[in-house]
Amino acid sequence: MKFSFIIPVYNRPDEIEELLESLTKQTYKQPFEIIIVEDGSTIPCEHIVEKYQQKLTITYYLKYNSGPGDSRNFGMTQSKGDYFIILDSDCIIPEDYLTEVSKSLTQKYVDCYGGPDAMLPSFSPVQKAINFAMTSFMTTGGVRGASEKIGKFQPRSFNMGISKKAFEASKGFSNIHPGEDPDLSIRLWKLGFETKLIPSAFVYHKRRIDWEKFYIQVNKFGKARPILNHWYPEYAKPAFFLPSLFVLGFITGVISEVFNFDWILKIYFAYTVLIFLVSSFQNKNIYVGYLSIIAVWRQFFGYGLGFIQSFFKINILKKKPQEAFPELFFKL
Repeated sequence: MKFSFIIPVYNRPDEIEELLESLTKQTYKQPFEIIIVEDGSTIPCEHIVEKYQQKLTITYYLKYNSGPGDSRNFGMTQSKGDYFIILDSDCIIPEDYLTEVSKSLTQKYVDCYGGPDAMLPSFSPVQKAINFAMTSFMTTGGVRGASEKIGKFQPRSFNMGISKKAFEASKGFSNIHPGEDPDLSIRLWKLGFETKLIPSAFVYHKRRIDWEKFYIQVNKFGKARPILNHWYPEYAKPAFFLPSLFVLGFITGVISEVFNFDWILKIYFAYTVLIFLVSSFQNKNIYVGYLSIIAVWRQFFGYGLGFIQSFFKINILKKKPQEAFPELFFKL
């Protein structure tokens, strides 16, 4: 197999430098290429890419802004490899990443894989808190992980691989964003391709977003899920409703407090304390534990409210997804 890294970039030259630097340190002995797709950025990264032309086999493309999915598709059509590895620009890659991917695919080949995300000690306290919210067994990270252990793994586009054969058969990513990665996974399953998780193929995912951007991001995740459930009802799972139940349960608890029924809010208080203790212990920092409370509550409310809004428009009002949420669909 010849691997091709496909990396879309949008206004993040600082991030791409860290990513490219990490790729120069790969222990994998076979040649691989890197395709950088500048997705209509106003702050280009071409000068950063030029610094690595002598160290890496790298090609740079500048195109109009059409979203990450279409940019990944473009990059795959331009590559020379037969297995594409898709990364977000805010990732840093461990030295043995490609070695682990190659070993796993040799042992059990699949046409699409996904890897987890991990955290570096150098991450900021906010990044560590958001990482906890996105990956912990106590949050939607745990909900997603548990639901996929009993089913099929859906690779996420910040760290996934797909064969040239599977890309050509599926036509790659659609124009929904977010949600383009589970959409692609399901279409691959329907075409007869297998997916899997490679636990050792992790990346360090920096997620350089502030609290407001984090809320907007998870809110969009919540809006996208009922659309995917509508498109592929056979793959809808009860676990997808949990963040919305969290929101509705809290509202019920506040209302119940008026009638002196306080046990619901006590449960939420206990859960919040547990978040603080677990995160503080895992990160060895009580400040990160405190920030993790903010991250988890923003995650549940952002996702939950987005899910409720989308469920109402798609399932009750019977609106077409593109009309209900045009902001989730790039015009190609």
